[in-house]
Amino acid sequence: DGGSHGEAAILYRSNAQSRAFEEALLAEQIPYRVYGGMRFFERAEIKDTLAYLRLVASRADDAAFERAVNTPTRGIGERTLDEVRRRARADGVPLWQAAARIAAGSELAARARNALAGFLALVDAIDSETRELSLQDRIDHALARSGLRAHYENESRGQLDSRTDNLDELVSVASRFVRRDEEDAEAMPELVAFLSYAALEAGEGQAQAGEDGVQLMTLHSAKGLEFPLVF
Repeated sequence: DGGSHGEAAILYRSNAQSRAFEEALLAEQIPYRVYGGMRFFERAEIKDTLAYLRLVASRADDAAFERAVNTPTRGIGERTLDEVRRRARADGVPLWQAAARIAAGSELAARARNALAGFLALVDAIDSETRELSLQDRIDHALARSGLRAHYENESRGQLDSRTDNLDELVSVASRFVRRDEEDAEAMPELVAFLSYAALEAGEGQAQAGEDGVQLMTLHSAKGLEFPLVF
């Protein structure tokens, strides 16, 4: 009715619920800002999950390797990682390949080598065990197999806003994911298409400070604020 986007607020109970509204606003090309919580694909638990999936899609993804290798902690310390980075630079290979060479060698103590080998085997197992599954089942399996779901369940215990709600929402997002360009279906595997979509989503839609955008926040974050139009 002629008002600005900034005069409208959408309130929800927990941060995990922002996702459905973000999807709808993106589809309608309506700018928005999320307060009291990050946008869905920027949340740590979502980035952790996507790191495993990116490694499954491409073992040469160094950023994904760095994020996933000791999340949750599995005894791979900074000293071990420094050695992996040094070897990758020296040999001119991705971190994954450097880790494999170190795990098979004798430069590090057996405990560190075994921890590295265990991580590499884990990612290979997630890949082979999920190849024939649907996208959402692949993600669900990766969450369980990697230990991320159990890790965040422990961390969220007793908290109102559970990170596991966001993990469940990621599986739900995957179940609704449809490739926009069907011609690319054969050229690009579904997992790769979903990861590309997630990368774009992490940076799109959010209005910058000072720009006009719909306000998204939890009821808790809205305490003391007023808006002419509230959903």
